[in-house]
Amino acid sequence: MTIKNEKIRVIELFAGVGGFRLGLERASERFEVIWSNQWEPSTKVQHASDIYVKNFGPDGHHNKDITKIPASEIPDHELLVGGFPCQDYSVAKTLNHAKGLTGKKGVLWWEIYRIVEAKKPKYLLLENVDRLLKSPAKQRGRDFAIMLASLSDLGYAVEWRVINAAEYGMPQRRRRVFILAYHKTTAIYADIASMKSLPDWTLGSGLFAKAFPVRHDPHSEGFVIHGELDEISESFNRVREPLQMALFSVSDYFESIDRPSPFENSGVMIDRMVSTLKTFADYEGKQRTLGDVVLTNGTVPQDYFLTSESVEKWEYLKGSKNEQRKNKASGFEYRYTEGPLPFPDPLDRPSRTIITGEGGPSPSRFKHVIRTKEGQLRRLTPVELERLNMFPDNHTAGVSDIRRAFFMGNALVVGIVSRIGEEFVSRL
Repeated sequence: MTIKNEKIRVIELFAGVGGFRLGLERASERFEVIWSNQWEPSTKVQHASDIYVKNFGPDGHHNKDITKIPASEIPDHELLVGGFPCQDYSVAKTLNHAKGLTGKKGVLWWEIYRIVEAKKPKYLLLENVDRLLKSPAKQRGRDFAIMLASLSDLGYAVEWRVINAAEYGMPQRRRRVFILAYHKTTAIYADIASMKSLPDWTLGSGLFAKAFPVRHDPHSEGFVIHGELDEISESFNRVREPLQMALFSVSDYFESIDRPSPFENSGVMIDRMVSTLKTFADYEGKQRTLGDVVLTNGTVPQDYFLTSESVEKWEYLKGSKNEQRKNKASGFEYRYTEGPLPFPDPLDRPSRTIITGEGGPSPSRFKHVIRTKEGQLRRLTPVELERLNMFPDNHTAGVSDIRRAFFMGNALVVGIVSRIGEEFVSRL
């Protein structure tokens, strides 16, 4: 039993600049981050860790390679959180180069597994790009199936949801998959185990359903798989039921099946039985927009404004294309096409997704450009990017503007974590 107002001890892995911590601390004073880790192997100067310490202090924070930290050095805790590195799942990679769990960053999932196996926290809250559900390209869904199976074998029930922040009133269109896991010793696990219909948890009873209400398409199809996966033929029996799946011989099975990922954007798993549904946001509240976060011109440095000479280049990169191109190395000619992006970005809608390459003055197809009330075109400042992720103003101050933009391109939307945290505390 959890005592009312008892502290919930939190471990934050792959902490970045502290988005999870911000969201949980806004949700309830019961959350107490007692240990955190942030280490980037590719950089000598650890800017993200420095920013974390600047905002939260050095107590309990570690800037070390997580693979070299014994689990015994990590204190006992109730909740483990982390946005584990997503480069090997991201849509920024081509399909042929996204290696999932076997990639350099993807293998860090097993560091989470190692710590969970040793410490057995009651709860997990994880975040990644939604591409995780269909990774890798040649074995769609294998990586997520392995994660679910491994957590089940450690005694956890799991629910997941792909959440687009803008669909719940937040100022940025940012889709990420959030994963909640509950150990078999918890009351929430018992609640899931008592469900007569697992889809009811996804649609109404679950934590995600309460924090982020959904509706679903009753005509969407799912899959039913009976028996052990290494005994199943390559044909799937399509019926109007959620996926039910005994996740045995997972990797071998996904090696032999050529099909789309079986995992929809919402679902729940207990005892290796998986129910998954395609859901849609059900929200009618206030909608924040890009225009709600912009600074006035007098507070924006001049180098954020587009020069008249560069506008034509920006327009070309943002525009639609249907042109003949030639590979310089091979001489191979091909037809290149792509659709247009808005230029400038509309202020009366949520922004497009922030990317890690948002910083710097060079023209780009993907950077945001807005038109001011005075008619000038300019890029977004670090403070505006922080606001789109619902961070405090100047949370990332102290490093270059390019690095600040990079951190926001890697960050999560803090408001999502806050809503999850509020619902989580209400369940306890």
